Amino acid sequence: MRVLLHISDPHFGTERPQVVKALERLAHAQAPELVILSGDITQRARKAEFAAAGAFMDRLAVPSRLVIAGNHDIPLFDVVTRIFRPYSRYGRVFGSNLEPVHDAPELLVIGVRTTRRYRHIEGEVSARQVERVAKRLRQADKRQLRIVVTHQPVFVTHAEDEEHLLRGHQKAVVEWAQAGVDLILGGHIHRPFISGLHDRFTSLQRPVWVVQAGTAVSTRIRHDSNNSVYLIRHGWAGDARQCEIERWDYDEDSNEFAMIQSKALRIA
Repeated sequence: MRVLLHISDPHFGTERPQVVKALERLAHAQAPELVILSGDITQRARKAEFAAAGAFMDRLAVPSRLVIAGNHDIPLFDVVTRIFRPYSRYGRVFGSNLEPVHDAPELLVIGVRTTRRYRHIEGEVSARQVERVAKRLRQADKRQLRIVVTHQPVFVTHAEDEEHLLRGHQKAVVEWAQAGVDLILGGHIHRPFISGLHDRFTSLQRPVWVVQAGTAVSTRIRHDSNNSVYLIRHGWAGDARQCEIERWDYDEDSNEFAMIQSKALRIA
């Protein structure tokens, strides 16, 4: 089975050095083909923080990467840069494409820019973005696992997180599901969980899963989990697609990431 690494919210500038090294060891041991970073790369969008994040991604030594910006990756206090060049520091390290796409024979990953210069924390997805992603999903090969990546979540499990829901998420979930999405990955709330949207949205006619990552390496640990990442394993068994999600949390005693959950997903 092919392996993807999903990390989010490393918040470089607040990183824990021992956790950074442990995640590098995990990546080297598992050898994923793609690393997906779903935003909040930095704490305050400073040049040094982006440089540290870029060096870390290089040290992971993963052949391909798909990175999107989070709300923390737009300068907050540098108002001029925020208004006129909000993604300039991000772009110097991760490129000018704010909505990257990874297209491989058995995998399609679509990044969506959900940050806005005029919003501090909240994110939104426009009708044009929803349709653009749906169109690309409809063009996917039937053998491809189809993933969409946002920063802010399209679903939450606790009432206290509802204020962080992506604006426009309901329309996006329904249209992307109809277009064939399998997984929607996100971050932002630092609460890792896996949930079947088909169990929550009665209008969905096929399995669609949300995978929300915690903070990968930062001190900004919240809720009931330590630093946390996901490994996504996917492939084919005859004519049936297979997908397994593994949650790996940092273990303070061993100074390593350890798998604490493995879930086989039902994929259409």
